[in-house]
Amino acid sequence: MVIIEFVIVPLGELSLSKYVAEVIKLLEKKGVKYQLTPMGTIIEVPTVSEGLKVIEEAHELMFKLGAKRVSTTIRIDDRRDKKVKMEDKVESVLEKAREG
Repeated sequence: MVIIEFVIVPLGELSLSKYVAEVIKLLEKKGVKYQLTPMGTIIEVPTVSEGLKVIEEAHELMFKLGAKRVSTTIRIDDRRDKKVKMEDKVESVLEKAREG
């Protein structure tokens, strides 16, 4: 699995929650596993290309919602030596934090 964090910002807007809500609706419609955070959205997809495709749709959605300019930032974690899910990464850190 590929884990991708992305942030889409319609520039010039003070409140982004209505835009984020529409992105979440898109992810749910497409059946994409996601985790919403206060600063971005993380998705878990089989391939980088599938992730980029859905992020492109979300980016374009901002324009359909009336944005005139949009900035999108993407971080990709593509590990191929073993299968790692979002929860696995978090649990690994928490385990280490409990050890000390």
